[in-house]
Amino acid sequence: MAQDPDVTEYLIAPDPKAARLTRAVAGTDQTGEETTISVVEERPLTIYLNSQEIVTAMTIGDYPAYLAIGFLRNQGMLRDDDDITRVDYDEELETVVVRTARATDYEDKMRRKTRTSGCAVGTVFGDMMEGLSDVVLADTQVRASWLYALSAKINRTPSLYLEAGAIHGTVLCQGDRPLVYMEDVGRHNAVDKIAGWMLSEKAIADDKILYTTGRLTSEMVIKTAMMGIPVLVSRSGFTAWGVEIAQQVGLTLIGRMKGSRYVCLAGENRLIRDADPAQIAAEPKRAGRKGAV
Repeated sequence: MAQDPDVTEYLIAPDPKAARLTRAVAGTDQTGEETTISVVEERPLTIYLNSQEIVTAMTIGDYPAYLAIGFLRNQGMLRDDDDITRVDYDEELETVVVRTARATDYEDKMRRKTRTSGCAVGTVFGDMMEGLSDVVLADTQVRASWLYALSAKINRTPSLYLEAGAIHGTVLCQGDRPLVYMEDVGRHNAVDKIAGWMLSEKAIADDKILYTTGRLTSEMVIKTAMMGIPVLVSRSGFTAWGVEIAQQVGLTLIGRMKGSRYVCLAGENRLIRDADPAQIAAEPKRAGRKGAV
């Protein structure tokens, strides 16, 4: 039986036992027997940029600063060169305030919103394609051997998904190494946490891969491209608009990554097939999530 990967390989890894992320809830199963399971918590987080209230997001509540910074960055409200002077998080009030040296006023942007296919706070302000014309992604090659190694490591990493389900995961990777693994009730929140970490740490995007458990929608593709990451990989499937945007901006898009199987719908010329699928072990069926807690 495959062993869990060494989580010390990650810079940030999920902590499924962390306080306040799950709750024990009693119920009955299909036979009528009493059972107790772990259920993911969901709580509001109101994000401010300086003195302006921007949005209230439903989130599991971990890494609020990264979520706020990443959300503002991915909505075009924070620039890569902005001087973030302070981030204040109030757990009792469930608010986070991001303060910048630059004066900001997005009142007009707040009035024109487009609701996207993302869940919860999946919102892109104004024209969804705004800013993409300026995106230039690195012509980065990706090896199939990396994808297989990443899939095997990530899928065995202890996580809220394995503990309780009802969660999305997104992992920032470099080569065959997973670096930062974030989870949340909305896949866009998990991506925003990654973006917030990258901006805070001044991380280079050109050599990175973004791995997600969620669908490859237009919003996911846009956010990945705006973050400057050239490769997006998912266990799940695609939307047609997501594929079109990936092809337009030169992003390598790979989905349905399970076991030895995957499909590449954009960036085929940057994919190096250096691993024989016939030599890749089938993905084992999950034993099931934990029942009693």
